[in-house]
Amino acid sequence: MPNAVNEKLVVAVDLVIGGDRALFMKLMAENAAASLREEPGCRLFDVCVDISDANRIFLYEIYDDEAAFSAHLASAHYKSFDARTSGLILSKNVRRYRLRAE
Repeated sequence: MPNAVNEKLVVAVDLVIGGDRALFMKLMAENAAASLREEPGCRLFDVCVDISDANRIFLYEIYDDEAAFSAHLASAHYKSFDARTSGLILSKNVRRYRLRAE
């Protein structure tokens, strides 16, 4: 689908983590920073921690379009993050939205 009327792609990810939380958060911070630094189509990458359960993480990411998000998933830093954290993630729910520029 074309990027009509300057719509951005919003990716919202709900994660529940287990195991070494400190390691996960370190790797998550590195991945978010690399995404913003190295991916021209990544506009925002927020990592949020649930107030009542620190093992529930919410990611709020904004990309120029689907191609920019696909580039994120293909990046070396994401692949490394994914491989290193796969055993620490108990559940993951990814949703995509359109952010309309009004």
